[in-house]
Amino acid sequence: MAGSAGDNDEEITGINVTPLVDVVLVLLIIFMVTANFIVRETVEVDLPRAANGGETVQGLVNVVLDKEGKLYFDGAEVTEADLSRRVVEAVTKDKDTRAIISADQTIAYGRVMRLIDVVKGQGIAKFALNIEKDVAPAATPAAP
Repeated sequence: MAGSAGDNDEEITGINVTPLVDVVLVLLIIFMVTANFIVRETVEVDLPRAANGGETVQGLVNVVLDKEGKLYFDGAEVTEADLSRRVVEAVTKDKDTRAIISADQTIAYGRVMRLIDVVKGQGIAKFALNIEKDVAPAATPAAP
């Protein structure tokens, strides 16, 4: 009979997701293996802590002031004059350059402010101060 469903037609009752799972597992393995090749140059500093700090913005420029007062620009030690020059170079390459400023908590507040002035004065309007987030706030002793 024309127009009626034949006895040989099979109804699809499910979707085979095996190929999708295979592809996802292969991609997962690739991402896990390549994550080990990402190397970040870091300088160890003892950052101040904040009880309610947010995530910092990932920028293109990292400025670090360590506890001895040494200044680093993207992992390389520089002077303040070199910092100004390098910041200007970064801004000329990309107008939307952002900076992440990290300073040891033992450094005087005025020195950090001068560092912020140098970064802002050379054309970087958006910057973030790098802090370590307190996981558990320290208990304050009760007043006697």
